[in-house]
Amino acid sequence: MNRVMLIGRLTTKPELRYTNSNLPFARFTVAVNRTFNNAQGQREADFLNVIVWRKQAENVCNFLNKGSLVSVEGRLQTGSYDDKDGNKRYTTDVVAYSVQFLESKGQTKSSQEPTPYDYQEPSNDVSVENDPFADFGDSVSIDENFLD
Repeated sequence: MNRVMLIGRLTTKPELRYTNSNLPFARFTVAVNRTFNNAQGQREADFLNVIVWRKQAENVCNFLNKGSLVSVEGRLQTGSYDDKDGNKRYTTDVVAYSVQFLESKGQTKSSQEPTPYDYQEPSNDVSVENDPFADFGDSVSIDENFLD
């Protein structure tokens, strides 16, 4: 299984581009806090490259800015290319199936430095009120056309 789920902040404003066949795509980087502090007691972040396609790419470019908090769901994809000096370079990207906007435009933090979201340790108090995966006894049906 190849599945990635991230929550973090954009490090720059995404830019919309098009393939030769006029297919829209956007690339951006998400800063994601690690769940632990380093030896100096500071929280570090990972900077992960994301690519998104079609209408999602257009929406990301129209509504997100540097510092926007997002949830990204997708898969890892690796690749390689030869740089201008002939050296082989390797890449790893998250190809996004879904990008969710986690705050309104007015809430977005902006600064000169990337600002990863503030991680909070999960609570051990699990109840129906705070468990989004609680079983409410309802069945869920998904239209097959939705899974395209």
